[in-house]
Amino acid sequence: MKILYFDCFAGAAGDMILGALLDAGLPFDELKRALGSLAVDGWEVSVDRVLKTGVVATKFRVHDPSHDRPDVASDGRSHDRSGSHHSHEHHSHHSLAQIEAAIARSALSNAGKARAIAMFRRLAEAEAAIHGMPVDKVHLHEVGAIDSIIDIVGAVFGLEWFAADRIVASPLNVGGGTVRSAHGVFPVPAPATLRLLGNAPVYSSGIQSELLTPTGALILSEYASSFGPIPAMTVERVGYGAGDRDLSETPNVVRVLVGQAASDASAMRVVTLECEIDDMNPQIFGALMDRLYAAGALEVFYSSVQMKKNRPGTLMTIVARPDQREALTSLVFRESTTIGVRYQEVWRECLDREMVVVRTAVGAVRFKVATRNGQILNAQPEFDDLAKLAAERGIPIKDVQALAIQAWLVSRNNQ
Repeated sequence: MKILYFDCFAGAAGDMILGALLDAGLPFDELKRALGSLAVDGWEVSVDRVLKTGVVATKFRVHDPSHDRPDVASDGRSHDRSGSHHSHEHHSHHSLAQIEAAIARSALSNAGKARAIAMFRRLAEAEAAIHGMPVDKVHLHEVGAIDSIIDIVGAVFGLEWFAADRIVASPLNVGGGTVRSAHGVFPVPAPATLRLLGNAPVYSSGIQSELLTPTGALILSEYASSFGPIPAMTVERVGYGAGDRDLSETPNVVRVLVGQAASDASAMRVVTLECEIDDMNPQIFGALMDRLYAAGALEVFYSSVQMKKNRPGTLMTIVARPDQREALTSLVFRESTTIGVRYQEVWRECLDREMVVVRTAVGAVRFKVATRNGQILNAQPEFDDLAKLAAERGIPIKDVQALAIQAWLVSRNNQ
């Protein structure tokens, strides 16, 4: 399993993410060709090597050759590239419709085009919510700056090129202090950054600068399946992507680790699906559980919860293989009254298991024996066998269970 891990100890911006991907092996010529397919004139991209607080990193630049000046702000903001504070008076702006048309004629795959368009809509919806206006009235400099287009489309292309099975990111360092935007001075993180974070965990190391930009938050929240420490992996490549600003405390870079998941036969990736229901005939829950298991769910269980308006409800939890998520979600929507399902991918580790037949005074009982690294950690008699013998002999199930456990202990001690 191929893993990309983004280490955002100094925050993240779109140009930093692209720089890290280039440093880790993304061919610049292929990226440039993909960006050129957008057919948006007047801008050029370049890449060079820079030193950031003792670390050599790759700097991805977007510039206007007619002005021969450095990067201007992503999303049209004076603050939204990795440390730039340039005005945007010379910016070329594009409407959401123009951006979608440019992406549609680009060299991205169909899935990449759909994802890039969805990301720009997220960006426009965030700005619209912040400023209390319809999406189609969002100021063009909020969404349509050319370097914002290049950062997002470039990231979609670059991440497709790596074809990782799993993308993980560290908690995101947002920085601190205030930042000046087209609308005034705001505290860090900026309002757009907060709207775009999704469920990404954030913190501030105390550096008084904006470290996480809206575009950085957008890309990472879109692609990272989880946030946390470095997963168990063997590292094959490391890439460093530089921002503009020089920080005295730490290198102003994003670091990406590229490698393979450490092999562990006892660990597997699963998806958990959850929803709460308070308006369904309780008789349906049993039939729904049966259908979920028949469709391939690994586990299904119900918990009592208290919901809105003090209504008693049921929390449904499903554990399944990731490739079953869509089918099981469709089944839940079709067979229940819920209107929403949450999901997340997690790791699950299981003990090795085998069935062992134990002879007792009243008959044979199967035991499920669980081991790890050859050591027996648990052994339980199969209840169906206990119930069958109890019915045949006319004795309590608990007595059959006691006889079975005693026989298991004797057989184990004799080994």
